[in-house]
Amino acid sequence: MKIGIVDLDTSHPQNWIPIERELGHEIVGLFDAGAVHPAGYAEKFAAEHKIPRVFKSIDEMVPQVDCAIIHGCDWDTHIAKARPFIEGKKGVLIDKPLAGNVRDLNQIRKWAESGARITGGSSLRFCIETQQWLAKDPAERGSPHTVICGCGVDEFNYGIHAYSMLSGIMGVAAKSVRHLSSGVQRRLQISSNDGRTGILVIGATAAWLPFHATIVTERSVSQYIADATKLYRALLEKALPYLAGRADAPLDPSALIEPELCALAAQRSWLNGDRDVQLNELTNDDRYDGAAFAQSYRHMRYPESK
Repeated sequence: MKIGIVDLDTSHPQNWIPIERELGHEIVGLFDAGAVHPAGYAEKFAAEHKIPRVFKSIDEMVPQVDCAIIHGCDWDTHIAKARPFIEGKKGVLIDKPLAGNVRDLNQIRKWAESGARITGGSSLRFCIETQQWLAKDPAERGSPHTVICGCGVDEFNYGIHAYSMLSGIMGVAAKSVRHLSSGVQRRLQISSNDGRTGILVIGATAAWLPFHATIVTERSVSQYIADATKLYRALLEKALPYLAGRADAPLDPSALIEPELCALAAQRSWLNGDRDVQLNELTNDDRYDGAAFAQSYRHMRYPESK
């Protein structure tokens, strides 16, 4: 495919581009909205990574690409940036988190249900260790009834990795979420429609923590830490063939948005006395603020910025 990169906010674009090229795709240009980096950064990035064109707008990019990869850290802009590509019948991969409110998540689901080629989210959904565990003979490994996943840094932008890792192991199953307690990190219980339980441990810590999982079945207990050096390739190998029209979607529409819905339910739980929150009771009032996160991310990268 001819791929266009939208936004350069995080470290992901420079780490994904070599893999995208190794998988046979061409990076034809980029557009950066400037939420994080100063003027001139996009041109410098393009020169360093041998990308031939910096587009002045998304509309200018649409007819020149087969697929767009959206990396913006203000997740509240993802829908507006994806829409021209969807309307132009192009593939769209949205980097994590997909969106931070129910309205935007439902729009992604509706696009996918209508046949648009759209996918994305956290690479932990497809981490190699989970794929290897799922590939084992179910008669030997058993079926997961209790799964614990966790990571550090924050509750949504990074915490979504743990929600996604859990979904990758358990499949689409979430019914409700309850905040158990806050200590060093937040602890959450995700209950499934079929009685299985997921436990998440997320939030800031004194030191960086790896992505970790413990899977308990009726036949075995498995534990692993995801190899962070293989995560991006795991996602791109699943997503790009689908976006190119050569494979089925890696996730169905409901599965695609489940991790973010669980994160919204978790937030509602800890804001409301740690009660059990059903996913189907979420409203557009439940949200994580993408603009606020982008501003804080910019200040982290450029402390002198306002």
